[in-house]
Amino acid sequence: MEEQQKLQYLKTALLVFGIVFVVGVPAMMMWVWPSGWSWTPRQPEYEQMIMGIYATLGVFLIRAAKNPLAHASLIWFTIWSSIVHAGIMLAQALADHSEHANMIGDIPALFLVAAVLWFLMPKNSPAQ
Repeated sequence: MEEQQKLQYLKTALLVFGIVFVVGVPAMMMWVWPSGWSWTPRQPEYEQMIMGIYATLGVFLIRAAKNPLAHASLIWFTIWSSIVHAGIMLAQALADHSEHANMIGDIPALFLVAAVLWFLMPKNSPAQ
């Protein structure tokens, strides 16, 4: 795939992931599939914090979609923080049988976000 085409896909991915972070994460955690997107026992304070962080990140990803190369460090932060967050959650889910639903919910979703953005980022982008 040529770089210009990847850049167009990157813009789309940033917009889609941004919207998912703003709208989808809270919906999944609260209504659609809480067992795959939140932890037991319920921790409303933690959930509000995570939703706030991801909503904020989502707004900035939507803004970055206009000019991804100018926001390379934000995109690389999103990639690496998604890998770290998903890795920690995976270790916790493996250790706690009551959290196994997260292994088919939010954990692969974060790894998917990281993989897609990593693949679409230009290889010589700043902040890599």
